[in-house]
Amino acid sequence: MSYISLSSNILKRCAGLRFPFMCTKAITSQKAAFSSVTTKTIHDVNTNVAKDVILFKYENPKFYTYMNIFAIVQYMFWSYLGLFAFTSLRDAPVDQTKVDESTPWFRKINLGENKYKNGLATLSVIIGTGSLAIIWMYTLKSVRYLVLHKGGQHITFITYGPLGKNRIMKVPINCISCKENRANATVQLPIKVKNRWMHYMLDMRGEFRNPLLFDATAGLSRKW
Repeated sequence: MSYISLSSNILKRCAGLRFPFMCTKAITSQKAAFSSVTTKTIHDVNTNVAKDVILFKYENPKFYTYMNIFAIVQYMFWSYLGLFAFTSLRDAPVDQTKVDESTPWFRKINLGENKYKNGLATLSVIIGTGSLAIIWMYTLKSVRYLVLHKGGQHITFITYGPLGKNRIMKVPINCISCKENRANATVQLPIKVKNRWMHYMLDMRGEFRNPLLFDATAGLSRKW
Protein backbone atom coordinates (compact mmCIF):
# COMPACT_ATOMS: atom_id res chain seq x y z
CA MET A 1 0.00 0.00 0.00
CA SER A 2 2.85 2.36 0.82
CA TYR A 3 4.41 1.72 -2.58
CA ILE A 4 1.13 2.60 -4.36
CA SER A 5 0.69 5.71 -2.24
CA LEU A 6 4.24 6.86 -3.00
CA SER A 7 3.77 6.36 -6.75
CA SER A 8 0.53 8.31 -6.67
CA ASN A 9 2.17 11.25 -4.93
CA ILE A 10 5.01 11.30 -7.45
CA LEU A 11 2.56 11.34 -10.38
CA LYS A 12 0.53 14.15 -8.84
CA ARG A 13 3.66 16.26 -8.34
CA CYS A 14 4.82 15.65 -11.91
CA ALA A 15 1.40 16.56 -13.25
CA GLY A 16 1.35 19.66 -11.11
CA LEU A 17 4.69 20.75 -12.49
CA ARG A 18 4.21 19.86 -16.15
CA PHE A 19 0.69 20.81 -17.16
CA PRO A 20 0.62 24.35 -15.72
CA PHE A 21 3.81 25.07 -17.64
CA MET A 22 2.25 23.76 -20.87
CA CYS A 23 -1.00 25.67 -20.28
CA THR A 24 0.88 28.88 -19.54
CA LYS A 25 2.93 28.51 -22.73
CA ALA A 26 -0.20 27.88 -24.82
CA ILE A 27 -2.08 30.82 -23.32
CA THR A 28 0.89 33.12 -23.94
CA SER A 29 1.15 32.09 -27.61
CA GLN A 30 -2.60 32.56 -28.11
CA LYS A 31 -2.48 36.01 -26.57
CA ALA A 32 0.42 36.97 -28.83
CA ALA A 33 -1.43 35.74 -31.94
CA PHE A 34 -4.63 37.50 -30.91
CA SER A 35 -2.72 40.70 -30.18
CA SER A 36 -1.03 40.65 -33.59
CA VAL A 37 -4.45 40.42 -35.30
CA THR A 38 -6.46 42.87 -33.24
CA THR A 39 -3.86 45.64 -33.00
CA LYS A 40 -3.65 46.08 -36.78
CA THR A 41 -5.86 49.11 -37.47
CA ILE A 42 -5.89 51.89 -40.03
CA HIS A 43 -3.37 53.76 -37.87
CA ASP A 44 -0.87 50.94 -38.40
CA VAL A 45 -1.23 50.96 -42.20
CA ASN A 46 1.55 52.50 -44.25
CA THR A 47 -0.20 54.64 -46.87
CA ASN A 48 3.08 55.59 -48.55
CA VAL A 49 2.82 52.70 -51.00
CA ALA A 50 5.75 51.76 -53.21
CA LYS A 51 3.58 51.18 -56.30
CA ASP A 52 0.05 51.72 -57.58
CA VAL A 53 -2.50 49.69 -55.61
CA ILE A 54 -6.08 48.79 -56.57
CA LEU A 55 -8.32 49.61 -53.60
CA PHE A 56 -11.68 48.72 -55.13
CA LYS A 57 -12.88 46.81 -58.17
CA TYR A 58 -16.36 46.29 -59.59
CA GLU A 59 -16.59 44.53 -62.95
CA ASN A 60 -20.11 44.56 -64.39
CA PRO A 61 -19.93 46.18 -67.85
CA LYS A 62 -22.90 44.27 -69.29
CA PHE A 63 -25.28 45.80 -66.76
CA TYR A 64 -24.29 49.36 -67.69
CA THR A 65 -24.35 48.55 -71.41
CA TYR A 66 -27.91 47.23 -71.24
CA MET A 67 -29.00 50.10 -69.02
CA ASN A 68 -27.67 52.69 -71.46
CA ILE A 69 -29.25 50.92 -74.44
CA PHE A 70 -32.54 51.07 -72.56
CA ALA A 71 -32.02 54.80 -71.93
CA ILE A 72 -31.36 55.49 -75.61
CA VAL A 73 -34.45 53.51 -76.66
CA GLN A 74 -36.56 55.43 -74.15
CA TYR A 75 -35.18 58.72 -75.41
CA MET A 76 -36.01 57.83 -79.00
CA PHE A 77 -39.52 56.65 -78.07
CA TRP A 78 -40.45 59.74 -76.07
CA SER A 79 -38.89 62.08 -78.62
CA TYR A 80 -40.91 60.48 -81.40
CA LEU A 81 -44.05 60.73 -79.27
CA GLY A 82 -43.38 64.41 -78.67
CA LEU A 83 -42.79 65.05 -82.36
CA PHE A 84 -45.95 63.15 -83.24
CA ALA A 85 -48.00 65.14 -80.73
CA PHE A 86 -46.66 68.44 -82.03
CA THR A 87 -47.12 67.75 -85.75
CA SER A 88 -50.00 65.29 -86.05
CA LEU A 89 -52.62 66.29 -83.48
CA ARG A 90 -55.35 68.28 -85.22
CA ASP A 91 -57.65 70.87 -83.77
CA ALA A 92 -61.02 69.11 -83.43
CA PRO A 93 -63.38 71.09 -81.21
CA VAL A 94 -65.70 69.01 -79.05
CA ASP A 95 -69.39 69.16 -79.93
CA GLN A 96 -70.84 70.29 -76.63
CA THR A 97 -74.35 69.25 -77.68
CA LYS A 98 -73.23 65.60 -77.62
CA VAL A 99 -71.51 65.82 -74.25
CA ASP A 100 -73.33 64.60 -71.15
CA GLU A 101 -72.46 63.04 -67.80
CA SER A 102 -71.92 59.58 -69.32
CA THR A 103 -69.32 60.86 -71.81
CA PRO A 104 -65.76 59.68 -70.93
CA TRP A 105 -63.40 62.45 -69.82
CA PHE A 106 -60.99 62.00 -72.74
CA ARG A 107 -63.83 62.68 -75.23
CA LYS A 108 -64.41 66.04 -73.58
CA ILE A 109 -60.86 67.22 -74.34
CA ASN A 110 -59.66 68.64 -77.64
CA LEU A 111 -56.12 67.26 -77.80
CA GLY A 112 -55.43 69.29 -80.92
CA GLU A 113 -55.87 72.52 -78.97
CA ASN A 114 -52.56 74.35 -78.60
CA LYS A 115 -52.29 74.07 -74.83
CA TYR A 116 -52.78 70.29 -74.90
CA LYS A 117 -50.74 69.66 -78.02
CA ASN A 118 -47.78 71.75 -76.89
CA GLY A 119 -48.05 70.40 -73.36
CA LEU A 120 -47.94 66.75 -74.50
CA ALA A 121 -45.01 67.42 -76.84
CA THR A 122 -43.03 69.23 -74.14
CA LEU A 123 -43.77 66.59 -71.49
CA SER A 124 -42.67 63.78 -73.81
CA VAL A 125 -39.36 65.49 -74.60
CA ILE A 126 -38.73 66.18 -70.90
CA ILE A 127 -39.38 62.55 -69.93
CA GLY A 128 -37.15 61.17 -72.66
CA THR A 129 -34.30 63.61 -72.08
CA GLY A 130 -34.60 63.32 -68.30
CA SER A 131 -34.44 59.52 -68.25
CA LEU A 132 -31.41 59.56 -70.56
CA ALA A 133 -29.63 62.18 -68.44
CA ILE A 134 -30.31 60.36 -65.14
CA ILE A 135 -29.04 57.00 -66.42
CA TRP A 136 -25.98 58.57 -68.02
CA MET A 137 -25.17 60.46 -64.83
CA TYR A 138 -25.60 57.30 -62.76
CA THR A 139 -23.24 55.47 -65.11
CA LEU A 140 -20.61 58.22 -64.94
CA LYS A 141 -20.72 58.19 -61.13
CA SER A 142 -20.40 54.39 -60.79
CA VAL A 143 -16.83 53.48 -59.89
CA ARG A 144 -15.22 50.59 -61.73
CA TYR A 145 -11.72 50.86 -60.22
CA LEU A 146 -10.28 52.91 -57.40
CA VAL A 147 -6.49 53.13 -57.59
CA LEU A 148 -4.11 54.54 -54.98
CA HIS A 149 -1.00 55.87 -56.67
CA LYS A 150 2.61 55.44 -55.63
CA GLY A 151 3.35 57.59 -52.60
CA GLY A 152 -0.24 57.52 -51.37
CA GLN A 153 -1.02 61.16 -52.22
CA HIS A 154 -3.35 60.72 -55.21
CA ILE A 155 -6.25 58.46 -56.11
CA THR A 156 -7.64 57.73 -59.56
CA PHE A 157 -11.35 57.13 -60.13
CA ILE A 158 -12.06 54.92 -63.13
CA THR A 159 -15.79 55.01 -63.84
CA TYR A 160 -18.06 53.50 -66.45
CA GLY A 161 -18.96 55.57 -69.50
CA PRO A 162 -22.30 55.80 -71.34
CA LEU A 163 -20.74 54.72 -74.64
CA GLY A 164 -18.62 51.91 -73.19
CA LYS A 165 -15.38 53.84 -72.66
CA ASN A 166 -14.00 54.34 -69.16
CA ARG A 167 -13.73 57.80 -67.65
CA ILE A 168 -10.54 58.50 -65.66
CA MET A 169 -10.08 61.20 -63.02
CA LYS A 170 -7.03 61.66 -60.80
CA VAL A 171 -7.50 63.70 -57.61
CA PRO A 172 -5.44 64.46 -54.47
CA ILE A 173 -6.34 62.24 -51.56
CA ASN A 174 -7.15 65.21 -49.31
CA CYS A 175 -9.94 66.17 -51.75
CA ILE A 176 -11.83 62.92 -51.10
CA SER A 177 -14.34 62.35 -48.32
CA CYS A 178 -16.19 59.09 -47.68
CA LYS A 179 -19.73 59.79 -46.48
CA GLU A 180 -20.35 56.45 -44.77
CA ASN A 181 -18.42 53.78 -42.94
CA ARG A 182 -17.55 50.85 -45.19
CA ALA A 183 -18.76 48.36 -42.58
CA ASN A 184 -22.19 50.03 -42.40
CA ALA A 185 -22.84 50.39 -46.14
CA THR A 186 -25.23 47.81 -47.55
CA VAL A 187 -25.95 48.73 -51.18
CA GLN A 188 -23.61 51.54 -52.20
CA LEU A 189 -20.84 53.55 -50.57
CA PRO A 190 -20.89 57.27 -51.50
CA ILE A 191 -17.65 59.21 -51.90
CA LYS A 192 -17.55 62.98 -52.36
CA VAL A 193 -14.84 64.64 -54.41
CA LYS A 194 -14.18 68.30 -53.66
CA ASN A 195 -15.60 70.74 -56.23
CA ARG A 196 -17.37 67.90 -58.07
CA TRP A 197 -21.13 67.70 -58.46
CA MET A 198 -22.86 64.71 -56.84
CA HIS A 199 -21.23 61.69 -55.21
CA TYR A 200 -19.27 58.84 -56.74
CA MET A 201 -20.79 55.47 -55.85
CA LEU A 202 -19.01 52.24 -54.94
CA ASP A 203 -21.28 49.24 -55.39
CA MET A 204 -20.98 46.96 -52.35
CA ARG A 205 -21.14 43.92 -54.64
CA GLY A 206 -17.66 44.89 -55.75
CA GLU A 207 -14.38 43.76 -54.21
CA PHE A 208 -12.29 45.79 -51.76
CA ARG A 209 -8.83 44.50 -52.68
CA ASN A 210 -7.09 46.21 -49.74
CA PRO A 211 -9.74 46.97 -47.10
CA LEU A 212 -7.48 48.49 -44.42
CA LEU A 213 -5.60 50.58 -46.96
CA PHE A 214 -8.93 51.79 -48.36
CA ASP A 215 -10.13 52.73 -44.86
CA ALA A 216 -6.92 54.64 -44.20
CA THR A 217 -7.07 56.63 -47.47
CA ALA A 218 -10.27 56.92 -49.51
CA GLY A 219 -12.47 55.63 -46.70
CA LEU A 220 -11.81 58.55 -44.34
CA SER A 221 -14.34 61.31 -43.74
CA ARG A 222 -12.75 64.72 -44.32
CA LYS A 223 -14.05 68.24 -43.78
CA TRP A 224 -13.08 71.10 -46.03
